[in-house]
Amino acid sequence: MQKILGILLAMAVIGISTNFAYSQEMGLATFQETAQVIVDRSISQNVTASITLQSTSIQEIRIPAELEQKLREDEMIKAVVVTNQEQCVLGVFDESCIMINVVRDPDAKGIIEIQDAAKEVAMPYIDEINQVFDTKAELHSVFVHSDDASNEAFETSGIISGKGMISVVYTMSPEDTNAMYEKISAILIPKIIRDGGGFYEIAKNLSFEENAKMTFSIIPLDSKSLLQLKLSVDYPNKAPTISEVSPLDLLKTDKISRSDYFSSGFYPLNSIIQVVILSPEDEIISNIRGNIIPTQIIDNEKIPTDISKEGWIFDPEEGQRIQGKYIFGEETSVNKDKLKFSIGDAKPMQPESSEESFIVVAIIAIVAIAAALFYLKGYRK
Repeated sequence: MQKILGILLAMAVIGISTNFAYSQEMGLATFQETAQVIVDRSISQNVTASITLQSTSIQEIRIPAELEQKLREDEMIKAVVVTNQEQCVLGVFDESCIMINVVRDPDAKGIIEIQDAAKEVAMPYIDEINQVFDTKAELHSVFVHSDDASNEAFETSGIISGKGMISVVYTMSPEDTNAMYEKISAILIPKIIRDGGGFYEIAKNLSFEENAKMTFSIIPLDSKSLLQLKLSVDYPNKAPTISEVSPLDLLKTDKISRSDYFSSGFYPLNSIIQVVILSPEDEIISNIRGNIIPTQIIDNEKIPTDISKEGWIFDPEEGQRIQGKYIFGEETSVNKDKLKFSIGDAKPMQPESSEESFIVVAIIAIVAIAAALFYLKGYRK
């Protein structure tokens, strides 16, 4: 956590030191909108495009303060996930899920005792969770995660899945994604954000796609919780065919705009477009249509030297795990042509300066956790 705070502080210092170049000083808001594309050639072979709205403020994503506090203060609770994924864990079919993820009780011996201990932790919360989301989920099973493949690939901490994590799974009747997204966003997202357009509007339109799914996560941290509403569309077996990445084509839009919620100030790091490419072999980025932002290395992370500029930061730009993030700078929108780039055996760009395959929710949720911190080295508590 100290590393996270240090990097955020460094970015703030950069924003202040270059303030003469801007019309106003950089701010960091608690609310964040992230558009993501995951090209996964290592695990699922799928491409996933998604929009995530997230905040650490219960005024911006509204859950009851009492419930948030109880979940955060319970050291055994690591996440609550509400999703209409058809197979949230192995053994669930054609049902929506509420998963309460808990850590394994070290005193529990044997699979039955481990499962019973996890149920005891989760049971006191399910009635209140059902009430908040207007659901009627009932206990289905207790799933003991035993594989860390996804967490190792994405360099995440295993909050959603991974060894030592246990999901107490409650299921309910399936619901169409557009109807579920409309209902859940009306419960969670204040009208001022819903009316602000931006990435929320993209997600709302995307919810009508055939393979669209919705996931909401509560992830307790030390003094607050990370709250995430995610709308994703999966493109099965598309990853091996991708040579040119066009994020907005996958998000079914020609243009993406920032939310009007940020119009009162300069919040360049609160709207991010993120691309992650996983491959069993080395890949390289080429033919970038948009700008490449000059960067400097701070604590082994590429940080933009001028955040008033719009464009891409790739860190790294080649290898088996490529990560790119696009920031808007002082711009409020970008069209699809400026976001395209190629992957493959091309000349490097020259910048200006198993079981886990069944855990669909893990693939969809864990990269969003990394995006909450702007830089893409994975969420580490």
